[in-house]
Order: sequence, then C-alpha cells, then structure tokens
Amino acid sequence: MKENDFGMYRSLPGVGYDAAVVRVEAALQQEGFGILTRIDVRETLKKKIDVDFRPYVILGACNPPLAYRALSAEDMIGLMLPCNVVVAETSSGSEIAIARPSVMMTVADAEGLEAVAEEAQSRLERALANV
Repeated sequence: MKENDFGMYRSLPGVGYDAAVVRVEAALQQEGFGILTRIDVRETLKKKIDVDFRPYVILGACNPPLAYRALSAEDMIGLMLPCNVVVAETSSGSEIAIARPSVMMTVADAEGLEAVAEEAQSRLERALANV
C-alpha cells in the first residue's frame, strides 16, 4: 500500500475492476460504511464530453455514527463528507484509493474532529487491507 499526503492506496494485481468494486464495497461494509453516492467517471465523461476513459468509479462512503460525531463538532464539516473511495482499472488489475480523513479534517479546527478523523481513518485502513 502506497501513501501520500492525502490518500491511501492499494493495488490489486490480477483482480478485475468489477470484482474489485465488489470487494471494496464488502470491506467498507464490514467497517460500518455504506455507499451514499456512486460516480461512474467513465460513463460520465463519455456522456458529457464524448471521451473514452478507463473504468473508474468514485464511491461516497459514510459511517453514520462517525458522520454524526463530525457534524456535531462542526456542522459545516459536511463539505468534507462522505469519504471518497476510488476504484480504477489498471493495466495489471485494479487500484483502490481512499482519501485520508486525518488530512481532510485538518481544514476545520473544531474540538473533537481529530478523534473522529483518526477513527474513520483506522476503519478505512482496515477496509483497504481487507479488500
């Protein structure tokens, strides 16, 4: 798993895109996350600007108890919710990327957000490891 300042990543060599999406959704569910939004980037780009793009989906994952805690600490933190998870086809299989809550929550300075971000990130790291 590689990391940078804003994301956590995992490659799944030999795992097709559709199978990777199913595995990601199941792993997120095990950690208490549901999928609120699904943006099919390939379909959207084809429809809107008639370009071909690789299979690529952005999932908006939400853990309701964590979202409630974050919103209770700072009601406008909704601008940073839900947690974005990308599943994309690669030449060797698939790749998963998840936005790091610990980074996303640094834009707001409200008491209690750091603990929520740490818990969310731990759950997402486990989900990523279990894909």
